[in-house]
Amino acid sequence: MILRARQFEFQFPRPALVMGIVNVTPDSFSDGGSFFNADAAVAHAVALVEQGADILDIGGESTRPGAAPVSETEELRRVIPVIEKLAAQVSVPLSVDTMKPAVAHAALAAGASIVNDVAANREDDSMWRVVAEAGSGYVAMHMQGSPQTMQSHPTYGDVVREMEDFFEGRMVRLKATGVAPEQVAFDVGIGFGKTMEHNLQLLAALRSFTRMGRPMLVGVSRKSFIGALLGAGVAERLPASLACACLAVEAGVKIIRTHDVQETVQAIRMTEAILQRQIK
Repeated sequence: MILRARQFEFQFPRPALVMGIVNVTPDSFSDGGSFFNADAAVAHAVALVEQGADILDIGGESTRPGAAPVSETEELRRVIPVIEKLAAQVSVPLSVDTMKPAVAHAALAAGASIVNDVAANREDDSMWRVVAEAGSGYVAMHMQGSPQTMQSHPTYGDVVREMEDFFEGRMVRLKATGVAPEQVAFDVGIGFGKTMEHNLQLLAALRSFTRMGRPMLVGVSRKSFIGALLGAGVAERLPASLACACLAVEAGVKIIRTHDVQETVQAIRMTEAILQRQIK
């Protein structure tokens, strides 16, 4: 299995990729405002690479539940200078975390190689045409509703089956728009239109998604369902985040998205070392 993102190519099996989160926002749930300045964001991103990040995910619009939308102009102002500077300083792929096709297009022109699209539930194909034209990687994430509505009353008949159907349907649409399967990774969207129980069911069923023929990305880092289950504040959720990351790698997930790169790299490399020694 191969994941292609412009000039980058990842061939699996290989160690799981760690995607470091760079929020250029004043209001993200975990580190909002910490790296809102472009120079601070770049310095943080470079530090994440030094800690072992294989990919950097740069976002200029918070997608936490209920977050206010950001204008296209403002999102471009936030992320493009960061991507331009990082493209000149680091050798790892840069991902732009955006729902806006125009922002994705500008980010790819500035040096990004991957589009991380939390709104892959879209019906309009303009984002997919941007991805097809650029030959970029594309993370198709499931979300029920929008960031403003997704946690109002998430409802599923069978959350695992509906996720499988969503990914199958997206692949059909992506192929029809000219996006090759090798460009695509899937993300079940933990916390995006899901209750705590939905999140736990999806994590328990990760192996069924890893059999779909495309790399799976999982992002659980510091998310609110951890706090709901364990009574932990945002700053106290690292141990549970690492537990989920290790479980995901054991299930065959290929990309782990995290705020805590150094700790995550260490945890999943140990997990992989043990798994390699299992008796088949």
